[in-house]
Amino acid sequence: MVMSFLRTSIAVLGLASALLSAASPSARPSEAPRAASRMHTYFIAADEVAWDFAPRGRALTGAATRSIDDADSVRRTTYLKAIYREYTDDTFTTLKPRSPAWEHLGMLGPLLRAEVGDTIRVVYRNNTNGFFSMHPHGLAYDKASEGALYNDGTLDADKRDDRIPPGASHVYLWTVPPRAGPGPHDPSSVLWMYHSHFVEPTDMNTGLLGPIIVSASGSARPDGSPTDVDREFVAAFAIYDETASAYVDKNIVLNSVRAANLKVTDPGLRRLHLMYSINGFIDGNLPLLTMKKGERVRWYLMSNSNDEDVHGAHWHGQTAVAGGMRTDTVPLAPMGMTVADMIPDGVGTWLFHCHVNDHFEGGMQALFRVVP
Repeated sequence: MVMSFLRTSIAVLGLASALLSAASPSARPSEAPRAASRMHTYFIAADEVAWDFAPRGRALTGAATRSIDDADSVRRTTYLKAIYREYTDDTFTTLKPRSPAWEHLGMLGPLLRAEVGDTIRVVYRNNTNGFFSMHPHGLAYDKASEGALYNDGTLDADKRDDRIPPGASHVYLWTVPPRAGPGPHDPSSVLWMYHSHFVEPTDMNTGLLGPIIVSASGSARPDGSPTDVDREFVAAFAIYDETASAYVDKNIVLNSVRAANLKVTDPGLRRLHLMYSINGFIDGNLPLLTMKKGERVRWYLMSNSNDEDVHGAHWHGQTAVAGGMRTDTVPLAPMGMTVADMIPDGVGTWLFHCHVNDHFEGGMQALFRVVP
């Protein structure tokens, strides 16, 4: 009888343990497998462009900005940049147009999408006069597709991806294993980024970065958007230090009449050439982000890599859920990447900005609109 009681007790405890494990968030059922993984091919070039951070003028949000002193009064907003742009095929003769929904990406490179289990193939061309590359965060790759130059013990073919010469091309292959997809407490899609990593600080200040969105397997529509989201926005809170750009000499001559008086390392000159941008736009020049009341809106937020790229992304009039918390301000460290889900309920035009005082006053401001 004693043995029978013990066996019964052990069975009951085992059942209780199984039920508790099933209820634990970390023990959620695995993602539903799809019939087959997919290869996503993108044709992307690094192109030199004249980029205007304020194409429609200054102070468009109507919010207070830093007082314009004598030095700022001669400041211009157009700089020579290198940015990633998408083409229709490997001839790199025809730019692939951006859809209206993604015009707000601005200076950012094209959006790359995949689900867990897929592969991203990038046919890359360097159309600039410098050495640049493509390096992804979060995804898996071998040494021939890392796109970062350092002493890793590799030679020959495994080093060619690290610094692509002017006019040359390279094919990068990046896979999307489960560890690149949403974690136990993430929403159905997560954000990564890619950027040039030849001379990483210089390359990013020159303008070479873009977003990657990875969705859980079987959770996306044919266009790659998550099935549980109605609208998506990507916002990069990025300070561009134009004195650290690959084109610093040309840009200082172009944009500062005081170049003869100040060295590149002078803090006063650097201040003139710090651009406090969202997707490469300042002072409300970001295309108006529009959504409907009650929609499921997903925001993908990221930041640049400078010391000052510590941001507080703040929405007026709405709240969001980020990292399981209800908030209206999401903190971003340098190279930060995070996701916030919002169901807007306040109709109107609202301010979207960085809550760090210097950044706000420097022009890191935009507007978004919620319509009925």
